[in-house]
Amino acid sequence: MTAYLEQVELFAGLAPAQLEALARSAQPRVFPRGAVVLNVGDEARGLFVVQTGSLKAYLMDENGRELTLSIHGPGDYFGELALLDDAPRSASVIALERCELLHVARPAFFAVLDTNPDSIHVLLRNLVRRIRALTDNVQALALEDVFGRLHRLLESLAVAQGEQWIVEPRLTQQEIANRVGASREMVNRIVRELVIGGYLVLEPQRIVIRRRLPARW
Repeated sequence: MTAYLEQVELFAGLAPAQLEALARSAQPRVFPRGAVVLNVGDEARGLFVVQTGSLKAYLMDENGRELTLSIHGPGDYFGELALLDDAPRSASVIALERCELLHVARPAFFAVLDTNPDSIHVLLRNLVRRIRALTDNVQALALEDVFGRLHRLLESLAVAQGEQWIVEPRLTQQEIANRVGASREMVNRIVRELVIGGYLVLEPQRIVIRRRLPARW
């Protein structure tokens, strides 16, 4: 488990003895597909590290409209704000498939940091990197139009295969809408025109980006 934690971005730079202590204190948790791991407003007691499976962090308004904040897979972590304050959870997290997680409780984590105060700087640097990424996402939601946000999402998910780019597994249009903060109807209209224009091919299990997407829609 120590070797696994060493690969987690948040813990990068911690000494081997500290990683071993974290591994000893971490509690394994298993959640089936569809299980809610966290709810907005829950008491925050620590962070989770993903070993297997995938999860979705999201917010939902009173009308049931969902905004997907992030998707987490193996090596990712979430709930890290619980390390810094006692405020309740700020987002909900649901398992998209069976997941194996490690829960690192706040007291155990700070007990490890107390053995080497210099490691606090490592933690803060890694958390700042995470916050900057979240700031970029908020900026995109606030300042870019729906096409710009969809463009950014596809580029972030696509993997090069020859002269094409592949998004796999294929997202439904509702999933895309949740990720970019738009209606499914608007996403459907944009995707349909990109398909007609020869930019995208929607295959059963993946989205193929055949050529660079236009700068504007």
